[in-house]
Amino acid sequence: MSVINDSKFKKSILSALADEDMIQIIKHTTDNPISGNDIIKLCNIPHSTAYRKLKLMLEEGLIAIAEIKFTEDGKKFTLFQSTVHSINVNMEKNGIMTVTALKNIGAKQFTAKKFLSIDME
Repeated sequence: MSVINDSKFKKSILSALADEDMIQIIKHTTDNPISGNDIIKLCNIPHSTAYRKLKLMLEEGLIAIAEIKFTEDGKKFTLFQSTVHSINVNMEKNGIMTVTALKNIGAKQFTAKKFLSIDME
């Protein structure tokens, strides 16, 4: 676990923990990357809400694009994965709040490898 010192990322984590839909998205994307449609089904979130929250979470760095795939008929879909594996929040009596997180390195490494690779399959 490492202490989150970036105040913007800390606020993003705390905002996500205050939103039940975002908690569910993090929960379902922690271990394996999944598609937006799977998130909609697993989290029972309306389509527009799911994609609005996914966009926000991408912008805030809470999730990453793990892979972009294409169906046989040429349609594109994205697989998302959480960038954090676990989160702890500690509020002390003096009002100091400490947020620690175990980063889900796999998501970022996978994304970097995918986008920086020139491997042609």
